[in-house]
Amino acid sequence: MTKDQKKKLAILMLNMFIAVGSFGLILPILPEYLRELGEGGTAAGMIIALFAGAQLIFSPIGGRWTDQYGRRKMIILGLFGLGFSMLLFYLAPSILFVYISRFIGGVGAAFCIPAIFAYVADITTMDQRAKGNSFISASMSLGIVVGPGIGGFLAEYGTKTPLLVSAIVGLLAVVISYFTLQESQPEGDVMTRPQSSLLDDVLQSPKKPYFIPLIIIMVMSFGLIAYETVLGLYVDAAFGATAQQIAWMITATGAVSVVIQLFVVDYLVRRFGEPVLLIVFLAIAALGFFLSLIATSFAMFFGITLLVFLATSLLRPVLTTMISKMAGKEQGLAMGLNNSYMSIGNILGPLLAGAVYDIDMKYPFMLGLVVLLATLMLSISWKRKASLPTASS
Repeated sequence: MTKDQKKKLAILMLNMFIAVGSFGLILPILPEYLRELGEGGTAAGMIIALFAGAQLIFSPIGGRWTDQYGRRKMIILGLFGLGFSMLLFYLAPSILFVYISRFIGGVGAAFCIPAIFAYVADITTMDQRAKGNSFISASMSLGIVVGPGIGGFLAEYGTKTPLLVSAIVGLLAVVISYFTLQESQPEGDVMTRPQSSLLDDVLQSPKKPYFIPLIIIMVMSFGLIAYETVLGLYVDAAFGATAQQIAWMITATGAVSVVIQLFVVDYLVRRFGEPVLLIVFLAIAALGFFLSLIATSFAMFFGITLLVFLATSLLRPVLTTMISKMAGKEQGLAMGLNNSYMSIGNILGPLLAGAVYDIDMKYPFMLGLVVLLATLMLSISWKRKASLPTASS
């Protein structure tokens, strides 16, 4: 990559880290914050659901506007929405304003994230696309892992301090992006024709050449978030794991994700190609879910968890790259649909995993295994028909 590409990619990685990290940052302070408002578990669930729901609804709109109005505008608008939402969260006098702030934050993420991936597609060749997407995915993983830690550290200076710092950082990112990011979309590619409706975009997605990767993105998100939802509960009940052991497990799996996405994805894609990696690592993820059912110790389950996260860490940028290569000039729309399908998995995963865990604590792993095996069969069938562009652009 050229020096200019690396500079732009670094700014995009920072923006993605802020977008994803701002969500995890609130998790350590949520119990105390809600106690101060006289709220409890219902409010906590609403806060998470509103953010994910807003992403689900508005990601196709954000993606469509990314194609219509440009990547830079949507990145800046999305970052502003995220920063403003955290400021509103900080100032909220009641739980209603907290709900509003989380919904605005979800809309900001829905505008920002598809635009960032579309920007990467604009500034990379086909051969560089996997590397660019893997770096952005690594910044997402880092935000997921580091966000709660930053929130916990800043909470030492006051329950609301993480919210204020996040708001300031988010708004600073707006300023930095405004002055350093140029529009990446070629002028002739900006879509000026009347746009289809949101409902049309969603209903037409099964006809897109990248529909199967969208389904796999949804299933992968479903399986991973379901696994994460019951992870702490399961190792506590099955192996008597301490809070420190659980924290180390989560940190280690996050570190594996970042390393894989930064240093391994590009090499494997160049060596084997996306379709082969898709099949192999779906199979490895399914194997991880199966082994989780027969693990006999915390150490064994720890190793299996690392295997699951290794597989999903590679699948995310591989799938994003496949979608990007198939999308042509619809990069924004494709990335918006990508974010929406991911949000569906993120919403359904915790709901179903929690429900079946209450029946039997091994059922979430059984559910994930069945879904992954079905998706693996679908992927093998689709791989025979699919073709990806390979020429550099």
